[in-house]
Amino acid sequence: MISIDRVSRPGILHEVSFVARPGRVTGFLGPNGAGKTSTVRILLGLDRAAGGTALINNRAYASWPRPLTVVGALLDGSGAHRARTARAHLRWLAASNGLPRGRVGEVLDVVGLAGAGGKRAGRFSLGMSRRLGLAAALLGDPPVLVLDEPFNGLDPAGIHWMREFLRRCAGEGRTVLLSSHLLDFPVDDVVVINHGRVVARGTTAEVTGEHDSLEQAFLSLTGAGAGSW
Repeated sequence: MISIDRVSRPGILHEVSFVARPGRVTGFLGPNGAGKTSTVRILLGLDRAAGGTALINNRAYASWPRPLTVVGALLDGSGAHRARTARAHLRWLAASNGLPRGRVGEVLDVVGLAGAGGKRAGRFSLGMSRRLGLAAALLGDPPVLVLDEPFNGLDPAGIHWMREFLRRCAGEGRTVLLSSHLLDFPVDDVVVINHGRVVARGTTAEVTGEHDSLEQAFLSLTGAGAGSW
């Protein structure tokens, strides 16, 4: 479970609060610059909040001795050095968290990179880099996944695969938090942020309300024009 409680950062976030629960995909939605990535970075201990708490299974990320076994995160890019092969990158991550070396081949297969393990990360396309980042997130078989704009760089087949993958992860009982400015993916719960403030949260049906679609509700809640997101 993910619990964000009154997280603030001057000029960026204003008492952001929400919960992402196991067995559900929670969409963290907002226009570009709304505060999504800042919230995720605070959750993962990459940035510091001025106030509030951001917990993963009731503990701060930095307090977990083997974080990859608790939460898998996909942020911008793969995180791999351009000169390293995909397999070498994942083996290093596995060793740093005391994970079996055999897990590397398993996650490369899961994300469709089984044949590219010996390729240097610097030669990967954007879509392949996203898949490598996802493989890293899955290494410790974590109960929580945090994905920031996971559809970026994916072709239509990759987007379809990612949608199915997210549903499968939730079906396995994992907590899935998906941050995005896009709306065309299946979610159980929705948190909408705008200008650093949560403007709506609840089930997809609750947030959609009387609107014909989640897209219409999003536009109404954020005041975003069709060309601005």
